[in-house]
Amino acid sequence: MNFYSVIIGSELLNGRREDAHFKFLNQELLKRGWEHKANFVIRDDPILMQNVYELIKKDEKSVMFSFGGIGATPDDLTREVASKAFGDGKLYTHKKAEELIINQFKEKAYPHRINMAKLPKGAKLLKNVVNNVPGFQLEDRFFFTPGFPEMARSMVIEALDNFYPKNRKKFRKTFIAKRGENDFISLMQQVPKTIEFSSLPKFIGDKRETEISFAGEDREEILKEFEKFINYMNEKKIEYKI
Repeated sequence: MNFYSVIIGSELLNGRREDAHFKFLNQELLKRGWEHKANFVIRDDPILMQNVYELIKKDEKSVMFSFGGIGATPDDLTREVASKAFGDGKLYTHKKAEELIINQFKEKAYPHRINMAKLPKGAKLLKNVVNNVPGFQLEDRFFFTPGFPEMARSMVIEALDNFYPKNRKKFRKTFIAKRGENDFISLMQQVPKTIEFSSLPKFIGDKRETEISFAGEDREEILKEFEKFINYMNEKKIEYKI
């Protein structure tokens, strides 16, 4: 699966607040053997939000965590935009969400808080351990949580534990060569697309090093490509360490 995060909040971009979502989600994904494909930090702009959601939706293997904008104030646009991007453009009163909100706030649920029970068609709830006002998810792939980290984090864990608890284990081989990336480009171009390949240049004083890594599920394929680079470095008398 390809994991995306969308962090909504103009206050993050104008410097009034710092993001606390990306690092937490990234750590939870890595813990389970997953990785981010992309992270978006965007303004509370409904057109921009919808464009980002629809871009992610086009990826058939996408899983998205969206943070922020599911409250009751006029700038909380996520529920409405999510319905346009992933549903029929309408919001429906979710009876269980309505019940939770009424139980939590009693008469103060009206006239505004109760609107947080209006969700896209087919929405399922994510538990809010702080104040019982739920987040929601669509298709077991698209998860919408509050902007408050203390509320969102338990929802992230709930979603991952229920639907994406663990990825298939990858096999990885890495070496560091005491040369720049340019020396390896011809070999890099021959690495099969089935292998997750990365090249990270480093500067040690005035000298250059390159960390090259191969990862994938096919151990024999990884070892074969790794050996090609090792043989090349031995032939060219390039110093390296594994």
